[in-house]
Amino acid sequence: MLSFHNRFHGHGALRYVYKNGTAKYGLMMTIKSVANNRRKTPRIAVVIGKKILKSAVGRNRIRRRIYELLRDELRTLRPNSDIVCIVTSSEARTIDHEALRSEVRALLREAKLYDSTV
Repeated sequence: MLSFHNRFHGHGALRYVYKNGTAKYGLMMTIKSVANNRRKTPRIAVVIGKKILKSAVGRNRIRRRIYELLRDELRTLRPNSDIVCIVTSSEARTIDHEALRSEVRALLREAKLYDSTV
């Protein structure tokens, strides 16, 4: 689980990222991000629609897996970024951990969300 300071609170903040963020597309997910100069820590959200996976248990399992991967990457992310990970494939539930990690890292690298000072 992410710290309180690294989570989004309310739908308005997510709506802002959806509207103004830049998207990077992968095989199983899309990452939308936008710079937020008022923040000192990155905020992260993982979104999975019911169309992707009907079962709430399955959606929560995917969400927990991706949150854990992003929590490991938290120290290396830019501090002023708002990141929304939108899962677009139900394969994320059963895929190997290393394959999922490489997908997340590749999208973060492509979106230039890693902090160059670390």
